Amino acid sequence: MNKQIGLDTVASQLHDGMTVGIGGWGPRRKPMAVVREILKSPVKDLTVVAYGGPEIGMLCAAGKVRKLVYGFVTMDLIPLEPYFRKAREAGGLEICELDEGLLHWGLRAAGMRVPFLPTRVGLGSDILTYNPGFKTIQSPYADGEVLLAMPALPLDLALLHVDTADRLGNTHIHGPDPFFDDLFARAAKKTIVSCEEIHDRLDIARPDDAKANLFERNLVSHVVHAPLGAHPTSCAPRYGWDLVHLKKYAASAVEPHGWAHYSEQYLGGDEGRYQDAVGGAQHIGALPMPIF
Repeated sequence: MNKQIGLDTVASQLHDGMTVGIGGWGPRRKPMAVVREILKSPVKDLTVVAYGGPEIGMLCAAGKVRKLVYGFVTMDLIPLEPYFRKAREAGGLEICELDEGLLHWGLRAAGMRVPFLPTRVGLGSDILTYNPGFKTIQSPYADGEVLLAMPALPLDLALLHVDTADRLGNTHIHGPDPFFDDLFARAAKKTIVSCEEIHDRLDIARPDDAKANLFERNLVSHVVHAPLGAHPTSCAPRYGWDLVHLKKYAASAVEPHGWAHYSEQYLGGDEGRYQDAVGGAQHIGALPMPIF
Protein backbone atom coordinates (compact mmCIF):
# COMPACT_ATOMS: atom_id res chain seq x y z
CA MET A 1 0.00 0.00 0.00
CA ASN A 2 3.01 2.31 0.17
CA LYS A 3 3.06 4.16 -3.17
CA GLN A 4 5.95 6.48 -2.38
CA ILE A 5 8.91 6.48 -4.76
CA GLY A 6 11.98 8.67 -4.98
CA LEU A 7 12.17 11.63 -7.32
CA ASP A 8 15.23 10.08 -8.93
CA THR A 9 13.21 7.01 -9.99
CA VAL A 10 10.41 8.90 -11.77
CA ALA A 11 12.01 8.84 -15.21
CA SER A 12 12.14 5.04 -15.11
CA GLN A 13 8.31 5.05 -15.20
CA LEU A 14 8.36 6.57 -18.69
CA HIS A 15 9.24 5.04 -22.04
CA ASP A 16 9.61 6.37 -25.56
CA GLY A 17 6.37 7.15 -27.36
CA MET A 18 4.14 7.49 -24.29
CA THR A 19 1.19 9.89 -24.13
CA VAL A 20 1.75 12.01 -21.02
CA GLY A 21 -0.72 14.47 -19.52
CA ILE A 22 0.66 17.23 -17.31
CA GLY A 23 -1.63 18.92 -14.81
CA GLY A 24 -1.62 22.50 -13.58
CA TRP A 25 -2.36 25.54 -15.70
CA GLY A 26 0.15 27.78 -17.47
CA PRO A 27 2.59 28.91 -14.76
CA ARG A 28 0.54 27.44 -11.91
CA ARG A 29 1.14 24.24 -9.94
CA LYS A 30 3.10 22.37 -12.56
CA PRO A 31 5.02 19.22 -11.50
CA MET A 32 8.31 20.86 -12.43
CA ALA A 33 10.59 18.75 -10.21
CA VAL A 34 9.28 15.66 -12.02
CA VAL A 35 9.67 17.40 -15.39
CA ARG A 36 13.30 18.20 -14.53
CA GLU A 37 13.94 14.50 -13.98
CA ILE A 38 12.44 13.73 -17.39
CA LEU A 39 14.62 16.41 -18.98
CA LYS A 40 17.71 14.59 -17.71
CA SER A 41 16.51 11.20 -18.96
CA PRO A 42 16.89 9.62 -22.42
CA VAL A 43 13.12 9.31 -22.98
CA LYS A 44 11.85 10.82 -26.25
CA ASP A 45 9.02 10.88 -28.80
CA LEU A 46 6.43 11.82 -26.18
CA THR A 47 2.92 12.98 -26.92
CA VAL A 48 2.21 15.66 -24.31
CA VAL A 49 -1.29 16.83 -23.37
CA ALA A 50 -1.55 19.98 -21.25
CA TYR A 51 -2.85 23.40 -20.50
CA GLY A 52 0.75 24.27 -21.07
CA GLY A 53 3.34 26.38 -19.29
CA PRO A 54 7.13 26.26 -19.04
CA GLU A 55 7.15 22.47 -18.84
CA ILE A 56 6.10 22.33 -22.50
CA GLY A 57 8.84 24.68 -23.66
CA MET A 58 11.49 22.82 -21.67
CA LEU A 59 10.44 19.42 -22.97
CA CYS A 60 10.43 20.76 -26.54
CA ALA A 61 13.83 22.40 -26.11
CA ALA A 62 15.26 19.12 -24.80
CA GLY A 63 13.93 17.19 -27.81
CA LYS A 64 11.53 15.03 -25.82
CA VAL A 65 8.31 15.80 -27.70
CA ARG A 66 6.91 14.33 -30.90
CA LYS A 67 3.33 15.62 -30.61
CA LEU A 68 1.59 18.33 -28.58
CA VAL A 69 -2.10 18.46 -27.67
CA TYR A 70 -2.87 21.75 -25.95
CA GLY A 71 -5.33 24.54 -25.34
CA PHE A 72 -2.55 27.11 -24.87
CA VAL A 73 1.12 27.29 -23.85
CA THR A 74 1.73 30.43 -21.79
CA MET A 75 3.47 31.88 -18.77
CA ASP A 76 0.76 34.55 -18.34
CA LEU A 77 2.83 37.73 -18.06
CA ILE A 78 4.98 36.22 -20.82
CA PRO A 79 2.05 35.44 -23.12
CA LEU A 80 3.65 32.84 -25.40
CA GLU A 81 6.11 30.32 -23.94
CA PRO A 82 9.35 31.09 -25.84
CA TYR A 83 10.81 27.63 -26.39
CA PHE A 84 7.41 26.31 -27.39
CA ARG A 85 7.22 29.19 -29.87
CA LYS A 86 10.60 28.23 -31.36
CA ALA A 87 9.53 24.60 -31.72
CA ARG A 88 6.16 25.56 -33.21
CA GLU A 89 7.68 27.96 -35.73
CA ALA A 90 10.29 25.39 -36.73
CA GLY A 91 7.45 23.07 -37.77
CA GLY A 92 9.01 19.91 -36.39
CA LEU A 93 6.14 18.91 -34.09
CA GLU A 94 2.88 17.15 -34.74
CA ILE A 95 0.24 19.49 -33.37
CA CYS A 96 -3.34 19.27 -32.12
CA GLU A 97 -4.45 22.80 -31.23
CA LEU A 98 -7.68 22.96 -29.25
CA ASP A 99 -9.73 25.51 -27.44
CA GLU A 100 -9.61 25.17 -23.64
CA GLY A 101 -13.08 23.63 -23.49
CA LEU A 102 -12.38 20.97 -26.10
CA LEU A 103 -9.28 19.83 -24.21
CA HIS A 104 -11.45 19.60 -21.09
CA TRP A 105 -14.04 17.60 -23.03
CA GLY A 106 -11.44 15.23 -24.48
CA LEU A 107 -10.02 14.47 -21.02
CA ARG A 108 -13.52 14.01 -19.60
CA ALA A 109 -14.42 11.57 -22.37
CA ALA A 110 -11.28 9.55 -21.67
CA GLY A 111 -12.07 9.48 -17.96
CA MET A 112 -15.61 8.30 -18.71
CA ARG A 113 -14.20 5.60 -21.05
CA VAL A 114 -16.33 6.77 -23.96
CA PRO A 115 -14.86 7.41 -27.44
CA PHE A 116 -16.11 10.99 -27.74
CA LEU A 117 -18.39 13.63 -26.24
CA PRO A 118 -20.65 15.85 -28.36
CA THR A 119 -20.35 19.63 -28.20
CA ARG A 120 -21.13 22.79 -30.15
CA VAL A 121 -17.65 24.13 -29.38
CA GLY A 122 -15.46 24.35 -32.48
CA LEU A 123 -18.26 24.34 -35.05
CA GLY A 124 -17.75 27.09 -37.61
CA SER A 125 -14.13 27.57 -36.54
CA ASP A 126 -10.74 26.46 -37.83
CA ILE A 127 -10.67 23.70 -35.20
CA LEU A 128 -12.05 21.34 -37.83
CA THR A 129 -9.83 22.78 -40.57
CA TYR A 130 -6.62 22.09 -38.65
CA ASN A 131 -7.82 18.85 -37.07
CA PRO A 132 -9.17 17.06 -40.16
CA GLY A 133 -9.54 13.83 -38.24
CA PHE A 134 -12.25 15.33 -36.03
CA LYS A 135 -15.78 14.36 -37.03
CA THR A 136 -19.29 15.70 -36.54
CA ILE A 137 -22.26 13.66 -35.43
CA GLN A 138 -25.98 14.19 -35.83
CA SER A 139 -28.20 13.97 -32.78
CA PRO A 140 -30.37 10.82 -32.92
CA TYR A 141 -33.23 12.72 -31.33
CA ALA A 142 -35.93 14.89 -32.88
CA ASP A 143 -33.76 18.01 -32.94
CA GLY A 144 -31.31 16.41 -35.40
CA GLU A 145 -28.60 18.90 -34.43
CA VAL A 146 -25.14 18.40 -35.89
CA LEU A 147 -22.45 18.53 -33.19
CA LEU A 148 -18.69 18.14 -33.01
CA ALA A 149 -17.73 14.71 -31.68
CA MET A 150 -14.71 15.62 -29.55
CA PRO A 151 -12.56 12.46 -29.41
CA ALA A 152 -11.36 11.15 -26.07
CA LEU A 153 -7.77 11.96 -25.04
CA PRO A 154 -6.63 8.82 -23.19
CA LEU A 155 -3.29 9.13 -21.41
CA ASP A 156 -0.67 6.52 -20.62
CA LEU A 157 0.52 8.62 -17.70
CA ALA A 158 -0.57 11.76 -15.84
CA LEU A 159 1.86 13.93 -13.87
CA LEU A 160 0.37 16.16 -11.15
CA HIS A 161 1.61 18.34 -8.29
CA VAL A 162 -0.45 18.74 -5.11
CA ASP A 163 -0.12 20.34 -1.69
CA THR A 164 -0.23 17.24 0.48
CA ALA A 165 -0.42 13.51 -0.10
CA ASP A 166 -0.09 10.34 1.88
CA ARG A 167 1.70 7.13 1.03
CA LEU A 168 -1.62 5.48 0.19
CA GLY A 169 -2.25 7.91 -2.68
CA ASN A 170 -4.75 10.28 -1.06
CA THR A 171 -4.17 13.90 -2.04
CA HIS A 172 -5.17 17.44 -1.04
CA ILE A 173 -5.12 20.50 -3.28
CA HIS A 174 -5.59 23.61 -1.14
CA GLY A 175 -5.18 26.33 -3.76
CA PRO A 176 -8.16 28.40 -4.94
CA ASP A 177 -8.35 26.65 -8.32
CA PRO A 178 -7.66 22.93 -8.74
CA PHE A 179 -7.88 23.34 -12.53
CA PHE A 180 -8.48 20.00 -14.28
CA ASP A 181 -6.08 17.76 -12.39
CA ASP A 182 -8.82 15.31 -11.49
CA LEU A 183 -9.64 14.87 -15.18
CA PHE A 184 -6.00 14.14 -16.01
CA ALA A 185 -5.95 11.48 -13.28
CA ARG A 186 -9.15 9.88 -14.56
CA ALA A 187 -8.00 9.93 -18.18
CA ALA A 188 -4.72 8.14 -17.42
CA LYS A 189 -3.74 4.51 -17.03
CA LYS A 190 -1.24 5.59 -14.35
CA THR A 191 -0.78 8.79 -12.34
CA ILE A 192 2.33 10.07 -10.58
CA VAL A 193 1.69 12.75 -7.98
CA SER A 194 4.42 14.96 -6.54
CA CYS A 195 3.63 16.80 -3.32
CA GLU A 196 4.85 19.54 -1.02
CA GLU A 197 4.16 17.47 2.11
CA ILE A 198 3.81 13.73 2.61
CA HIS A 199 2.09 11.88 5.46
CA ASP A 200 1.47 8.29 6.43
CA ARG A 201 -2.28 8.84 6.19
CA LEU A 202 -4.31 11.98 5.46
CA ASP A 203 -7.45 12.89 7.35
CA ILE A 204 -10.15 13.25 4.73
CA ALA A 205 -13.13 13.07 7.09
CA ARG A 206 -13.45 16.81 7.80
CA PRO A 207 -15.48 18.76 5.20
CA ASP A 208 -12.65 21.08 4.15
CA ASP A 209 -10.24 18.16 3.76
CA ALA A 210 -12.81 16.13 1.84
CA LYS A 211 -13.34 19.03 -0.59
CA ALA A 212 -9.57 19.19 -1.17
CA ASN A 213 -9.45 15.46 -2.04
CA LEU A 214 -10.51 15.64 -5.68
CA PHE A 215 -9.74 12.17 -6.98
CA GLU A 216 -9.62 8.70 -5.47
CA ARG A 217 -6.40 7.16 -4.27
CA ASN A 218 -6.88 4.15 -6.55
CA LEU A 219 -6.13 6.48 -9.46
CA VAL A 220 -2.68 7.30 -8.03
CA SER A 221 0.09 4.87 -8.92
CA HIS A 222 3.04 6.63 -7.28
CA VAL A 223 3.64 9.50 -4.86
CA VAL A 224 6.82 11.60 -4.84
CA HIS A 225 7.80 13.93 -2.03
CA ALA A 226 9.06 17.06 -3.81
CA PRO A 227 8.94 20.16 -1.57
CA LEU A 228 8.89 23.37 -3.62
CA GLY A 229 8.60 21.10 -6.64
CA ALA A 230 6.36 23.44 -8.64
CA HIS A 231 9.08 26.11 -8.97
CA PRO A 232 9.35 28.25 -11.08
CA THR A 233 5.55 28.00 -11.30
CA SER A 234 3.35 28.82 -8.33
CA CYS A 235 1.80 26.51 -5.75
CA ALA A 236 -0.96 28.52 -4.10
CA PRO A 237 -1.32 29.25 -1.26
CA ARG A 238 2.28 28.28 -0.40
CA TYR A 239 4.35 30.30 -2.85
CA GLY A 240 3.97 32.31 -6.04
CA TRP A 241 5.69 31.99 -9.37
CA ASP A 242 9.28 33.15 -9.73
CA LEU A 243 8.92 35.91 -12.30
CA VAL A 244 12.61 36.84 -12.18
CA HIS A 245 13.58 33.28 -13.03
CA LEU A 246 10.88 32.94 -15.69
CA LYS A 247 12.14 36.11 -17.37
CA LYS A 248 15.69 34.77 -17.28
CA TYR A 249 14.48 31.49 -18.77
CA ALA A 250 12.53 33.32 -21.48
CA ALA A 251 15.54 35.49 -22.33
CA SER A 252 17.68 32.39 -22.85
CA ALA A 253 15.42 31.37 -25.74
CA VAL A 254 16.77 34.18 -27.92
CA GLU A 255 20.42 33.74 -26.95
CA PRO A 256 22.87 31.59 -28.94
CA HIS A 257 22.97 28.15 -27.32
CA GLY A 258 20.49 29.46 -24.77
CA TRP A 259 18.98 26.10 -23.86
CA ALA A 260 22.38 24.50 -23.41
CA HIS A 261 23.44 27.32 -21.10
CA TYR A 262 20.18 27.16 -19.11
CA SER A 263 20.48 23.38 -18.78
CA GLU A 264 24.08 23.59 -17.64
CA GLN A 265 23.27 26.19 -15.01
CA TYR A 266 20.06 24.69 -13.62
CA LEU A 267 19.59 21.07 -14.68
CA GLY A 268 22.98 19.51 -14.13
CA GLY A 269 22.40 18.08 -10.67
CA ASP A 270 19.70 16.92 -8.29
CA GLU A 271 16.71 18.93 -7.06
CA GLY A 272 18.67 20.32 -4.13
CA ARG A 273 21.28 21.76 -6.46
CA TYR A 274 18.53 23.24 -8.64
CA GLN A 275 16.93 25.01 -5.67
CA ASP A 276 20.29 26.37 -4.58
CA ALA A 277 20.93 27.66 -8.10
CA VAL A 278 17.64 29.60 -8.19
CA GLY A 279 18.16 31.24 -4.80
CA GLY A 280 17.49 28.55 -2.21
CA ALA A 281 14.48 27.04 -0.48
CA GLN A 282 13.86 30.12 1.68
CA HIS A 283 13.70 32.31 -1.41
CA ILE A 284 11.25 29.97 -3.17
CA GLY A 285 9.00 29.61 -0.15
CA ALA A 286 8.79 33.40 0.24
CA LEU A 287 7.76 34.15 -3.37
CA PRO A 288 4.57 36.25 -3.23
CA MET A 289 1.42 35.17 -4.98
CA PRO A 290 0.62 37.22 -8.10
CA ILE A 291 -2.25 39.68 -7.82
CA PHE A 292 -4.64 40.10 -10.73
